[in-house]
Amino acid sequence: MAKPVRHGRSVASDREQLIRRIRETLAKCGFYVSNPHNLRSISFDLVARRDRQLLIVKALCNIDSLSSGDAEELKVLGRLLNASPAVIGLHSSSAELEDGILYTRFGVPIVSEGTFAEFMLEGVPPLVYAAPGGLYVRLDGEMLKQLRQERAISLGTLAEAAGVSRKAIQMYESGMGAMMDIASRIEEFLDAPLLVPLDPFTYIAEVAENLKVLEDFEGHNKDIFEMMREIGYSVVPTRKAPFDALASEEELLLLTGIGEDPRMTEKKAKVVGNLSRVTERKSVIIIHKRTSIEEIDGTPLVTKDELRRVDHSDDLMELILKREKRPMQ
Repeated sequence: MAKPVRHGRSVASDREQLIRRIRETLAKCGFYVSNPHNLRSISFDLVARRDRQLLIVKALCNIDSLSSGDAEELKVLGRLLNASPAVIGLHSSSAELEDGILYTRFGVPIVSEGTFAEFMLEGVPPLVYAAPGGLYVRLDGEMLKQLRQERAISLGTLAEAAGVSRKAIQMYESGMGAMMDIASRIEEFLDAPLLVPLDPFTYIAEVAENLKVLEDFEGHNKDIFEMMREIGYSVVPTRKAPFDALASEEELLLLTGIGEDPRMTEKKAKVVGNLSRVTERKSVIIIHKRTSIEEIDGTPLVTKDELRRVDHSDDLMELILKREKRPMQ
């Protein structure tokens, strides 16, 4: 049974501690982890890479605070960065998250801190997932059908043993999830393990086909994104990421930020630069006024006027590579 939610320390303090523990766990597993960016109202907290695996992580005390907008942005970023989005939480509004269970909200996978640590450090995957109506497991449909046919067990006989309809057995054999008690009865009747472990980081969440296109974007930086599109980039603005847009051109993906005042430009450039190193993507900050500084923490600065004079995406990339200085990892 889920424990009642405890309230005590501030949510901010709890979340900071959760982020710290997540970073430590990822580092123990050999991940290169982004620095805490300490930016408010951001759709994700950490990016971590190990070889070709890239994770986008959001830490929440209360998972019910994940909005549909944040979830959609996590999925879009995952799709464009070829990364797996995941939320690690402590509790919902009514109960603490249980270990060993994969939750979802707006199509984004959510696990407890315990489930995350067990999976990452010990390789123990969750077996149960929460869905409307209760807790479910995935059965190996092919194995279920093979065992039933090899033993000449009819659909009706197995259905009666499991306490479900013949149609339900057919659906389980086709991959439909089963409630835990039903799955237990099927395994007991067949005397065979049939549960399929769940990998929260290969969970495929549906992403809206219509990414936020530039025509729908009404922000005050739209003119900058229009200029980037005119030179060959496909631009997807972000709402709550540390960068302001993802600009892509063939195999190239560019983390793009807009710098409007010197203090925020420096802070944003450092965050974006760190993220670009972890994700192994290029980054750039477009600034409104000329400055003697050409890069901050490895992130090139390009003025709006310079962007206006660029004729092709290759020319912008040449400028970025010229100004880019990569700190040691």
